[in-house]
Amino acid sequence: MRARRFIATTLLLAGTPILLAPRPAEAAPRTPVRFADGAGIRVERVQRIDDRQYAVRVGTAALGRAVDVRILLPTGYERRPTARYPVLYLFHGTNGRAADWVEKGGAEATTAGKPLITVMPDAGFDGDGGGWFTDWADPKTKLGPSKWETFHVGQLVPWIDRNLRTVAARRGRAIAGLSQGGFGAMSYTARHPDMFASATSFSGAPDIAHDPVTAVGAYGVISLVAAAYDGVPPDSIFGSRFADAINWRGHDPATLASNLRGTRLSLYTATGIPGPLDHGIPDPGAVGIEALAHQSTLSFHRRLQQLKIPSRFDDYTFGTHTFPYWARDLREEIGPLMRAFAAPSRPPARVSYASIDRTWTQWGWTISLVRRASREFSGLSDATSTGFTLKAGGTATVTTPPSYRPGARYIITVPGHRITAKATASGRLAFTLRPTPNGRVTTVHATIGRP
Repeated sequence: MRARRFIATTLLLAGTPILLAPRPAEAAPRTPVRFADGAGIRVERVQRIDDRQYAVRVGTAALGRAVDVRILLPTGYERRPTARYPVLYLFHGTNGRAADWVEKGGAEATTAGKPLITVMPDAGFDGDGGGWFTDWADPKTKLGPSKWETFHVGQLVPWIDRNLRTVAARRGRAIAGLSQGGFGAMSYTARHPDMFASATSFSGAPDIAHDPVTAVGAYGVISLVAAAYDGVPPDSIFGSRFADAINWRGHDPATLASNLRGTRLSLYTATGIPGPLDHGIPDPGAVGIEALAHQSTLSFHRRLQQLKIPSRFDDYTFGTHTFPYWARDLREEIGPLMRAFAAPSRPPARVSYASIDRTWTQWGWTISLVRRASREFSGLSDATSTGFTLKAGGTATVTTPPSYRPGARYIITVPGHRITAKATASGRLAFTLRPTPNGRVTTVHATIGRP
């Protein structure tokens, strides 16, 4: 029996349940899924592997070349034409491929009988070092644009929603990954918390910039992956650790951890000491990489604890950086994940979010900034229909969620200034806040009310 230190705190708030359609009285005939172009994705080839599994080759200008997407459908998907299903986006690690979780991680058996669509896309080109789940700082390397976040979040998710019968909302989406993919799962969720209800890291690296000691190791690993496996200059992915430090922080789950409040989080990790699923002479690389991932995961977990953000944390101590452990982790994770889908959490009553992007949209709020710096942190906090606090530099245009009476006029009051705005037909307000002095980052408190 393996030694285990297990701390479990699962955030499951009451919400509208996902209704799973009952088996129809008369089954519809089986017809293969037809995957069509859309959302910036071009379908190049579709192969049906078995009753549940499809291998789809897709092209996109965001990457500049074609990549693979492996898809597992629920049993009976084609016979239940009105049923909709939640989606798990499941990522491989460094040097991985889209099929890894099926061929090495037992994903098909683990999801069998579950009312769940599982989507496993490439996160690198042809098994290279991988793209680290970001739009690269240098889009002109020999690998092309390498806009991985644009592909995965901006294109793949809406493409899946258009082609499959998904629950096309946050409450119906989860994201998980191993190693580099564990970083990606947490980074994407921290940057897009209104898209994913659950995020899971298996032996991942969810701290690449927050803890100073962990950051040094992360920079070394990411630079090595870029140079040795991707064949590009070491700073191609996030940029220089020093000159582009804010870009590293702006994609770092630990730095952005406050954005994860209200998200179901799971972390699995071991120390790298060989365990019960290791046989023969341990691979030194699998020992060392798990040790580094362990440090990163512990650092991230401490950060969550400081912020009082719950998580399911499983430090099972004995285990290396190998698929037998990740396959077991997925088997253990699937039950709690399906229960979370059945009782999804509600959106936050008060919105808080931070980003380095010039323009961002979360939870119905859009902030568009005109500023000197191309990257700079801005943050919205305690935002409700009656007001908000915005920390930003430059001129900020704010668009609210559709919370107001269409056509009615409202007053936005900030220190020393009042703005009148008329709600659109959809019930949104849009207004511009005065530029901050010399473009400096300042904090503005605003209230919203009727004249």
